[in-house]
Amino acid sequence: QVQLVESGGGLVQPGGSLRLSCAASGSIFSSDYMGWYRRPPGNRRELVAQIDSGHSPWLESSVKDRFTISRDNAKNTVSLQIDSLKPEDTAVYYCNVWRRGVDGSNVNFWGQGIQVTVAS
Repeated sequence: QVQLVESGGGLVQPGGSLRLSCAASGSIFSSDYMGWYRRPPGNRRELVAQIDSGHSPWLESSVKDRFTISRDNAKNTVSLQIDSLKPEDTAVYYCNVWRRGVDGSNVNFWGQGIQVTVAS
């Protein structure tokens, strides 16, 4: 099992920056992907950034010029730096660990979610 705890959310003015952090405890494997989803108000949860243990990042195209994901394998943490925040970045952000199960299934672990609100 994996437990994930997010921190760093809050209210930020447009154009500002924010850094979300997620600490994982439990069994984290080198093959695990760590990432961030977000759920804007009234919308579905969407993947915005993901990174493997080799530090190869994937970023959703609409955010890749403003979001940076990083991972510390030794500390089992993943962070999301968000710059030039826009009101449309307002969402609940969820930390995620994904792995392929032994039966080939998708195994996901989730944090409780943290609110990011962008408003003046």
